Amino acid sequence: MKMGKKAKKGNSGFDDNGYKKNATSQVTDGTGKFKKSFKHHQNSDSQAPVIRKQVEPETAKYFSEIANLFESQGVDVEERSVICGNALEEARGKEFELATDYIISNTLQTLLDGCNLDNLCSFLRGCANIIPAIAMDRSGSHVAETAFKSLARHVQDTEAYTNIEETLKMICKVIVVNPLDLMCNCYGSHVLRSLLCLCKGVPLDSPEFHGAKGSKVLAEWLNLKVSHLDGNDSQHLQQGFPSLLKFLVSGMMNCTKEDMKTLQVDQYSSLVLQTALKLLAGNDQELLHIIPVLLGCNKENLAEGKFIDMIIAGETVESMKEPAFSHLMEVILEVAPESLYNNMLTKLLKNSLFELSSHPCGNFVVQALISHARTKDQMELIWEELGLKFADLLGMGRSGVIASLIAACQRLQTHEYKCCEALATAVGSKNETSKFIVPRILFLDSYFSYDDKSSWSWPGGAKMHVMGSLILQAIFKFQSEWIQPYILSVTSMDAEHVLEAAQDARGARVIEAFLASDASTKQKRRLVVKLRGHFGELAMNLSGSFTVERCFNAGNLSLREAIASELLAVRTELSKTKQGPHLLRTLDIDRYATKPDQWRSKQASKQSAYNEFFVAFGSSESKSTKSNKLLYNASMDTSEHEELNIKKDIDGSLISTSVVDDTSSEKKGRKKRKRDVASEDAVGSNRAIEKAVKNFLSSSTPDKKRHNASNQRLKI
Repeated sequence: MKMGKKAKKGNSGFDDNGYKKNATSQVTDGTGKFKKSFKHHQNSDSQAPVIRKQVEPETAKYFSEIANLFESQGVDVEERSVICGNALEEARGKEFELATDYIISNTLQTLLDGCNLDNLCSFLRGCANIIPAIAMDRSGSHVAETAFKSLARHVQDTEAYTNIEETLKMICKVIVVNPLDLMCNCYGSHVLRSLLCLCKGVPLDSPEFHGAKGSKVLAEWLNLKVSHLDGNDSQHLQQGFPSLLKFLVSGMMNCTKEDMKTLQVDQYSSLVLQTALKLLAGNDQELLHIIPVLLGCNKENLAEGKFIDMIIAGETVESMKEPAFSHLMEVILEVAPESLYNNMLTKLLKNSLFELSSHPCGNFVVQALISHARTKDQMELIWEELGLKFADLLGMGRSGVIASLIAACQRLQTHEYKCCEALATAVGSKNETSKFIVPRILFLDSYFSYDDKSSWSWPGGAKMHVMGSLILQAIFKFQSEWIQPYILSVTSMDAEHVLEAAQDARGARVIEAFLASDASTKQKRRLVVKLRGHFGELAMNLSGSFTVERCFNAGNLSLREAIASELLAVRTELSKTKQGPHLLRTLDIDRYATKPDQWRSKQASKQSAYNEFFVAFGSSESKSTKSNKLLYNASMDTSEHEELNIKKDIDGSLISTSVVDDTSSEKKGRKKRKRDVASEDAVGSNRAIEKAVKNFLSSSTPDKKRHNASNQRLKI
């Protein structure tokens, strides 16, 4: 923050956009225009309009001198707190005028950041009655945010807890009198969300509660990561004020329930409600009370045991096509207790799923519904409406719905074969061979926008489809007997197409997923040999280096030596890249260069040891598959292997707060949008086998940590 701008004579008489301020003007919305109220009903408790007076010249001069003093760095640490306290005393009674002044507000932020707790609480109590007006001003909102952040730094001090609680209680009591204007204001809504986070005890700038990044949401919806709201990310929780959080949220809901239709579709109030719901995740008692109100349920229906009136239900479903409400519905479905989720599915959304799935905004509600299904019975209801619509949905560019369906069926272990069959049918016909399935899914948009689909061919040089890649990665997690058409398709690809896929970040993930699948070793090697002669080229690329490592682990001794030979030829250049040292070390290229016979012997002994282990302990059906998987896993740190890693190449297609289908129609419709969970027995068994293998081979295969370069990619 620059503090060197000294207020010129008369400067305090202008607002932040240069408009002349009247000495007794009403509070503005930060754009130089009078703020319009969002209230649609009279409330006897509504606050009177706040009158903004002009900052007196002497006061403006005083704070300008304070700003220059701090900028000159002529104040030591001990003096700084005293000066801040004295200056805040000078601000008493003039908080609104100073906080909403474009220049002086910067100085006020510095003072609030550097003062002690007593001065901070005294300032906030002094302006508690006008805190909504300050928060709804462009400059004032920054002052309020700074004050809350300063409070958050003192929350862990047990002696300060009571003082902070009493201060926040005064502010909350003022807000709940008339929260509607604050919730629907672009500046005020952000301040209100920070206050909610402060009451909960989470960091005020936490991305989880101010709009999670798309990559996180994508990971959770597609089984790649446990929800960040499970347990409210308790490791990041600080001391909070749970009673105040409950009071603030319930007060906002009680005062605005008559205006719920306005709140549902307003982008700023939607964000406030999303934050409140996320902070209450796990508090079923509160959620069971709040969510029905958000959906438009009335007291009479709830008292009679009804969930929602059919007429209201139709209006609510229609509102889900609005961007703001569709975002809110995603969070509602994520945090809703199971009984409430079931009511929403059976009484609100049933028979509307395909209609919503077809809409640019509504389809994200369906994705959230599918991704948070709890039981097989719930998935059965969803499948009845969408199971035969794969081709229609893909044709409309709603591949995100398909990806969510596949992931949910995988997670709940239901309709797995039907998913694989429906997808294959959607991108082909009974008269065609299976070889076209994988290429068409890799280029979903290209294929479905092609008029004569029977003559469609591989579009060389085109970028592969994000969702198409993710769908195929999910498909290759299924049992091999269910995905034989996909295995045949990927192994039948021309060598030039396999290379092009390996060079594309999205295509490379598909190849890696196939090499980690339950396909036979013979089928995997059929694909790997098509990359022969290009491993050195691929290794030079950050994304391709992981593919090379997968190919190495899937290959026999002769294939591994061929890969090692190609990497040796580019060893000098490769060692200078970020990923190179890790890859060279993992494949033991230095040993291959100096002692090739010893390298071959070590590779042969590794494979022999795994084969012996699975002869004794592995099942006859999956010996080769598990052997290859564990050979790869043994070289990785388990915790890092389980962690979701982000690849920058895909970030542009993963937009914050929701999963985005990579289609132009949905980009226009919206700006913003769990790791496969097996049964406990299966997880425990896999971990036990992996641990046993590591112990069995501890002398020859030391555990190695994966290079930090893995943090640069989306590992699906």
